[in-house]
Amino acid sequence: MAKEILYLKIAKILEEQILSETLRIGDKLPSIRTIQKIYGVSLNTAVQAFAELESKSLIESRPKSGYFVSKTSQRKLALPSVSTLKSPEKGKNTDDLISSVFDILRDKSIRQFSLGIPDSKLLPLAKLNKGVIKAMRQLEGNGTEFEATQGSVNLKRNIAKWSLVLDGKLTEDDVVTTTGTTNAIYQCLLATTRPGDTIATESPVYFGILQLAKSMGLNVIELPTHPLTGVEIDALKKVIHKINVCCFTANFSNPLGSLMPDENKQALVGLLTDHNIPLIEDDLFGNLFFSGTRPKPCKVFDEAGLVMWCGGVSKTLAPGYRVGWVAPGRFKDKIIRQKLVQTVTLPSLFQEVIADFMEFGGYDHHLRTLRHTLHTNCLRFQRAIEDYFPENTKISQPQGGFFLWLELDKGVDTTELYETALKHKLSFAPGGMFSQNSNFNNCMRLNFALPWDGSLEQDIKRLGNLVKQAF
Repeated sequence: MAKEILYLKIAKILEEQILSETLRIGDKLPSIRTIQKIYGVSLNTAVQAFAELESKSLIESRPKSGYFVSKTSQRKLALPSVSTLKSPEKGKNTDDLISSVFDILRDKSIRQFSLGIPDSKLLPLAKLNKGVIKAMRQLEGNGTEFEATQGSVNLKRNIAKWSLVLDGKLTEDDVVTTTGTTNAIYQCLLATTRPGDTIATESPVYFGILQLAKSMGLNVIELPTHPLTGVEIDALKKVIHKINVCCFTANFSNPLGSLMPDENKQALVGLLTDHNIPLIEDDLFGNLFFSGTRPKPCKVFDEAGLVMWCGGVSKTLAPGYRVGWVAPGRFKDKIIRQKLVQTVTLPSLFQEVIADFMEFGGYDHHLRTLRHTLHTNCLRFQRAIEDYFPENTKISQPQGGFFLWLELDKGVDTTELYETALKHKLSFAPGGMFSQNSNFNNCMRLNFALPWDGSLEQDIKRLGNLVKQAF
């Protein structure tokens, strides 16, 4: 029997025991080595079987304790609906709503479920501060001299080393540093489009992409997106003749948290290569996987230089440093020229701090801790939402990142609910921010990258009560 079939067969047996409640929530599973001996398979096959169960959130790993049946293995709430393919609605403007959400980010009296960054308590601030002092001492001119336009050599080298997930295809000369990942995406759009062109995105989609497109005079087609597997490629095929550029987050999309399977990524890159259409890949959340190994980006399957791989540390390490990058393939020279015109270069200090953190193991250690915290928080949030929100609430099942997407009763307008919630010192991101259309007016995005305690659970309960009162 083929290895792939073997690990799926073992995973299916264990899944059936979980669903039949032979193995119940909180029960410990046999160890990986025990599974290896029981079924007479290799250690790698047993590991793959457990990874399959983890990807479905049926089991969870606890450090030094083993694997346990997950609290979300018996989900009470359904997954969110898949959106429909729609043209943008004329006259819809979410700028005021987005501004309102950002205006209260500094208000410490408000519970910030709306934030798109991890809470500072989850970040290694002391180590970063030491890194700043070290970088100032080592840099020429204490960091006051110009870097090369392409970016810090040290940072580019470390990004290339970290990109082993790309099967060794990336070198430091392939990378251009940017002022955060959104700026990387902007540079890619500027290099590949002109006003009046059309880009394809997920739906729902990160509102920053919509704002960039609007500011650049671009049209946007939002594609149906499954909450588990991402953009539906068959839907893209139907409108491929209208598309100039695609902009997707294949690994843990914002806000759904969907993860595109490798075979879909390969098919997507193949389709776009056949039509000579560039793909801007936002891989900002790729390092925040909950189980298994880091998922491959679409860039792995790129042979034509059409995939522009964007990343950064805003969601994992230092939001305010604004350190991002792009491996732009065949568009590298154009992006370097754009950067030279716009900023000449970027500040060297924070680039060196991040490079040093990557090089000497600090980033790897921090990511392991952060991923464990986020996975645990995700499970806790899901359980609390099942307990405190209406029974017809639909909730996403992210396999990484730090957002939950909730679909509420059709009678709930989350823009109006947002105003009510603010009066109760609660904030979330209303669904209307994530589309040009009215698909998601009854949806909300919650950030779970927050320190968990009793008051946090009480605030989820208070938010759930407001939802119940809204219809």
